[in-house]
Amino acid sequence: MGTVLFGKKKETREFFRDLWYYSSLSFSIALSIVIGLGIGYWLDNRVFDTSPWFTLIFLGFGIVAGFRNIYLAMKKSQRG
Repeated sequence: MGTVLFGKKKETREFFRDLWYYSSLSFSIALSIVIGLGIGYWLDNRVFDTSPWFTLIFLGFGIVAGFRNIYLAMKKSQRG
């Protein structure tokens, strides 16, 4: 009975670890997009007055950074 309880405890611990990892991954993806958008917006409206070009360019950089985070997570999960 003790080994069954220990096994379920280990499975629960692994479940919550995976849940934390993927939720932090989604947070980092959203954050990279928001940071790119914020930098572009700031450059357009405060520095160069070139709206909307820097906003779109840095939004693209943020999206690329988000996809890079996904790629690195998939690469890490395949390694084991």
